Amino acid sequence: MSAKEEAVKSHVLQDFAINQVHLTGEFHINAFEKELHYLHSYDLDRLLAGFRENRGLPPKAEKYPGWEDTEIRGHTLGHFMTACAQAYEQTRDPALLNKLDYIISELTECQFESGYLSAFPESLIDNVEKRQPAWVPWYTIHKLIAGLIAVYQRANVADAKSLVCKLGDWVALRTSRWSQELQTIVLSVEYGGMNDCMYDLYKISSDPKHLEAAHKFDEIPLFKAIAQGADILKGKHANTTIPKFLGALNRYLTLGDSEKFYLEAAKKFWDIVVYHHTYMTGGNSESEHFGDPDVLDARRSDITCETCNSYNMLKLTRELFKLTRDKKYADYYETSYMNAILSSQNPETGMTMYFQPMATGYFKIYSSPFEHFWCCTGTGMESFTKLNDSIYFYNDNELYVNQFISSRLDFAQEDITITQTACIPDRDDVQFTMETADGRDKAMKLYIRVPYWVKGEITVLLNGKRFEPEIKNEYLEVDRTWHNGDVLHIVLPMKVLACRLPDNPAAVGFQYGPIVLSAALGNEDMSLSSTGIMVQVPTKRMLVKDFIIPNGMSPKEWILSIEEHMVKEEDRMEFRLRNTDEDDRLIFTPHYKQHTERYGIYWNIVESNSKELERHLELGRLEALTKQATIDSVQVGNDQYELQHGIKGENTFSGAWDGQNGRLANEEGWFSYTLAVDPDDENVLQVTYFLINHNRAMNIYVNDQLLAREETGYERRREFVTKEYPIPQALIQQSSQIVVKFMPEADLNGIYGVLRTMRPLNI
Repeated sequence: MSAKEEAVKSHVLQDFAINQVHLTGEFHINAFEKELHYLHSYDLDRLLAGFRENRGLPPKAEKYPGWEDTEIRGHTLGHFMTACAQAYEQTRDPALLNKLDYIISELTECQFESGYLSAFPESLIDNVEKRQPAWVPWYTIHKLIAGLIAVYQRANVADAKSLVCKLGDWVALRTSRWSQELQTIVLSVEYGGMNDCMYDLYKISSDPKHLEAAHKFDEIPLFKAIAQGADILKGKHANTTIPKFLGALNRYLTLGDSEKFYLEAAKKFWDIVVYHHTYMTGGNSESEHFGDPDVLDARRSDITCETCNSYNMLKLTRELFKLTRDKKYADYYETSYMNAILSSQNPETGMTMYFQPMATGYFKIYSSPFEHFWCCTGTGMESFTKLNDSIYFYNDNELYVNQFISSRLDFAQEDITITQTACIPDRDDVQFTMETADGRDKAMKLYIRVPYWVKGEITVLLNGKRFEPEIKNEYLEVDRTWHNGDVLHIVLPMKVLACRLPDNPAAVGFQYGPIVLSAALGNEDMSLSSTGIMVQVPTKRMLVKDFIIPNGMSPKEWILSIEEHMVKEEDRMEFRLRNTDEDDRLIFTPHYKQHTERYGIYWNIVESNSKELERHLELGRLEALTKQATIDSVQVGNDQYELQHGIKGENTFSGAWDGQNGRLANEEGWFSYTLAVDPDDENVLQVTYFLINHNRAMNIYVNDQLLAREETGYERRREFVTKEYPIPQALIQQSSQIVVKFMPEADLNGIYGVLRTMRPLNI
């Protein structure tokens, strides 16, 4: 560890090795065991097939399908290595170590002389630099580097270090050739946490060229804007952006106080995301992207809250807590951990979720074991092999308890074992039992978080007698000499809370203690649809009532006295409404245990015959009509969605402008998509333009025949406009697919948002 890193570490709380914290609660034990079973079920040769193929070696098995048979192949192996290393550190299971040894030996054979190592050819990296379509190759390299570092650090596989250092050498050589212009081009395409993992690599290699390569992935203009408090997140891909700030924070942790600007940027980013872009579950984003600050109700859909975002936000949160000891980070960690991460795994199968719908009436969809290999499948492997990594932190003989989860802590550094027994939300008490080495007394300062959701007086008993601890910085402080067998018992009273959305005070969600509640809405027509590349999403083909009408009082009055109007059943974790039109239908339960039915988290609390209710119903009707009329759609500018629709093009690039993703081409360029149509019905092409691109023309071709020439006006406006073009049957020629080509005329131009083929919308 460098002197600069030591200086930072001196005031940072330390985390325990995950083999020092043992989960003892039934729910958590099951979650971990399900993940272990999944890891053991993999065929390593199938995971490695792309690497051997790329090196010109005969594969020993067929590649897995799904994303592992696309340009992003190899990312799953990176996650898999990290997850196995974390699981091995806890269990010391020799079978896991054997898997890691085998993977490292195979990857060593697959590494090029240059150090390059991947399941895809280096030409995809070239494509990024040439502004040609490529699906996030640097993102995949990041996952591989992170996995190799985890294998070296957590499983002590020495050969993983030489392997990753050589790969780091290749990264350093590649990035050293970037001009400032080329760097900007590369950083415009999702690159995961390349800065983060390269700082981690530098920590174990001490090689200055690895440090310089990490700097190349630091997006300084973004950091400066955020550090100044500018919320410029609108339109940015969330899981692209969050890891950038993990890297910024790691720069500070690696180099010390000379880089404090990067710490401040990470702290400001966290504030912006959590306070202005986050739902009550702790999740964020819609269709993987941030929107306007404090606009959340308007963006609730079937594809909100990508689980990868929660995974990365928790990584950022725990490091900020260790640096600052600020309780707000511990509060958010608990929220997202309980309601986004735990909620994302099916407890029966161990499979995890991609999106977590915030719109009422949808249902959870989980990955399949060996068909899809989504990004959230990979982060799911990691999350459920480190469920115990942020319950406790320490500094010398100070112990911080941040999460109330049944567990046993081996505080070997201080020769004391602490057993925590907690069943929140089923019970409101937590118990800590102390066991000192050889029965000797032990001095220790214990800090226990006072959670934001406590409603009422906290009761503390020490060995059965009332005890009044000090409260410092919203932590109960118990500074004493502990005796073997001491028992600290704490009661944390919980009540129902109502949580509103900033852009619609009538949209309300409910929680009990730290737990978000949702109401089950049945399992009628649980059919699936798809978005992106093989990403499954829920359908909602029936009308789902997502509003509640109070009886005999205004919505405001009903919400203000929510404890009287949402009442817990005495003997079980179920809550029923009172004084509403839904008293006999809706039953609310912990959302993280909601797995088999449609559900509702947020509800519009409105008056009967109110304008809000009328507007709500009309918006729902228009949304349903649009979805019903849509034949096919592509999210323009989103790599995986475009690849699913056979994107082709020259001199074209994607980006986000004023909150909308877009794809542009210059006057010598073009781009095209393959879209489904209905040869037996009327078809319309719906296209969105940005009037900032004023006084320009776009030629649109269908199957190489000119469909339309669209001219934008002379006035330059920050406004999007959507146009519809009937598609003549003569251009379709009884086919179920068409190729739609966009070719700007005489100047840079593009399209934005969602490109659709649809039947005429009869409003």
